[in-house]
Amino acid sequence: MKFEHVQGSIVAMVTPFHADGSVNFDVLTQLLERQIAGGTDAILTLGTTGESAAMTHEEDASVVEHTLKVVNGRVPVIVGSGSNCTATQVEKSRLYASMGADALLLIAPYYNKANAEGMYRHFADAADAVDIPCILYNVPGRTGCSIPVGVVERLAKHPNVAGIKEASGDMAYAMKIAHCIGPDFALYSGNDDITIPLMSIGGSGVISVFANVMPKKCHEIVREYLTGDRTRAVAEHLRYLRLMNDLFLEVNPIPVKTALNLMGLNAGPMRLPLYEMSAEARGKLEATMQEAGLL
Repeated sequence: MKFEHVQGSIVAMVTPFHADGSVNFDVLTQLLERQIAGGTDAILTLGTTGESAAMTHEEDASVVEHTLKVVNGRVPVIVGSGSNCTATQVEKSRLYASMGADALLLIAPYYNKANAEGMYRHFADAADAVDIPCILYNVPGRTGCSIPVGVVERLAKHPNVAGIKEASGDMAYAMKIAHCIGPDFALYSGNDDITIPLMSIGGSGVISVFANVMPKKCHEIVREYLTGDRTRAVAEHLRYLRLMNDLFLEVNPIPVKTALNLMGLNAGPMRLPLYEMSAEARGKLEATMQEAGLL
C-alpha cells in the first residue's frame, strides 16, 4: 500500500519475545491482526517501542518480512531503518525499501550526534537512496540531540521526506516547525499525551505507544479530532491521559509490554538492558488499567 500523507493513529509496534528472548512470530501475527481489526491507520515496526536497538540486523529483517507478509497491504507499513551510522542507515533503508516497506522512519544520530550540516546529510543521504517516503524522528530524550529547526526546514523540501515524528514533548519546538506542514510534509506526535495539542497546530495524528493497548480508542480519538468532533476527541483524550502517561512510568517499552502481558496478550519479556517493571510502578499501572476497564 502506498504511503500518502497518512492521517490518524500509527501504532509503534512492540516486538514480542519468547521466554528465551527469541522473536515470537505467532504472537506478532496476533498483535498485528488486533491492530488492523481495531482500525489502526498504519503500522510502524522497528521503532523505539520495538526494541530494535537490542536486535540483530538479521532479526530486524525477519520482523520486517513477517510484518509485511501478515499485513499484506491492508494498511501502510513504516519501518524504522535508523542508525547513528549514516552508512548503516542508508544500507538498511535500501534493504527495507526493496522488501516492500511503504515508508521509513529515520532517527537523528544518537551518541555521536552531529553538527547541523552533518545532521542534514545524515537524513538526506538515506532519503536520496530510496524511492519511498521517509519520516524524520526527533527524540532528543533518546538521542541526546534535537534536529535543528533549520535542518527540518531544509529537509521538508526534499521530495522523499514526507514528515516528522516529533517526540521531544517541546511544544515550542513543534510550533517552530509547524510552518513546514503542507501536502508533502506531515507532523506526527511522538508523545501520546500531547497528540491533541500537536493536531491543533496542523498535526496529522500520532505514532503511538498507547495504541498497542487500545488500538480502537486511539484511532477514534484522532479520527474524531480530524473530522471535526473535537469536543469529544478532547474529552476522550483526557479520559485516557493517565493511562497514556503511565505507559511511561519506566522507560518505553517496559510498561507497554507489561500492560500487554497483564491483558493476556503475551508480548513476553524485554531484552537487556531493559528489565522487568518495578513492583511499585507495576502496581500503579495495574490500577490505572483497571480504571480504564482493561483488567
